[in-house]
Amino acid sequence: MAHKAAQWPSEETLLLWKREQARLKARMVDRDTEAWQRDPTFSGLQRVGGVDVSFVNGDSDRACASLVVLSYPELKVVYEDSHMVHLKAPYVSGFLAFREVPFLVELVQRLQEKEPGFMPQVLLVDGNGVLHQRGFGVACHLGVLTDLPCVGVAKKLLQVDGLENNSLHKEKIMLLQAGGDTFPLMGNSGTVLGMADIRSRDYIRRTLGHPGSPAQRQERSQKEQRPKVCPKDGPGAPADQGRPPEDYGRDSSTDLKDPQPGFQEQQKDQQLERTEHHEDSDL
Repeated sequence: MAHKAAQWPSEETLLLWKREQARLKARMVDRDTEAWQRDPTFSGLQRVGGVDVSFVNGDSDRACASLVVLSYPELKVVYEDSHMVHLKAPYVSGFLAFREVPFLVELVQRLQEKEPGFMPQVLLVDGNGVLHQRGFGVACHLGVLTDLPCVGVAKKLLQVDGLENNSLHKEKIMLLQAGGDTFPLMGNSGTVLGMADIRSRDYIRRTLGHPGSPAQRQERSQKEQRPKVCPKDGPGAPADQGRPPEDYGRDSSTDLKDPQPGFQEQQKDQQLERTEHHEDSDL
């Protein structure tokens, strides 16, 4: 059964969304509150969760909302839940939460009801946190609604508060040589809005080898053609489908994420070959 495509929100709706963001932002806690957060070794951290919304190929409104919880530091999957959903709101830069957060909140609530012992102590969210036009991205939004610490994870630099993807920014990226190297993303206000590192790119190099080899391209192509999530409803799909290419970083962001499979295979290979470093990341 075909679904009616989500309509572009009216100016009145956008104003209501802005007001809701401001209301929820007043409840946001932007400091460490748990002992493990203040420990450099994260002693006491036992469960880490991740949430994402992956889109069905060729359909910008039908998607799969997923939650995975891993043990820490073993990083073993202890819980996973995926459901097909129909997104009722369109993608509007700066308002991603109103498109996706309701489904992510449902996943967290379902976990609380089914397996409360697996509730994560922190959630990694595919989107921005405080690095956002109004300082309240999808990660902050989800954190307030679930009362869980959330970390925004994205890959594009959202150019707010004076941040620019200019030559100086690129020079800082080139200075990141080893896993764990970082530099702060500090805006004109003096606030650190995020961090950038190369750990994920280094992991890809060590795990997958040379990204442009024919054998690897064939292997990746075969893996992407196999169902990964929500197999009963069809194959998995590019995670960033249904969003303008220039906004692939979720709210046009800068977090801590590697490119998702929303690009064509050739584009991914070109991107991996073009740079040795992972561009940008956000808290």
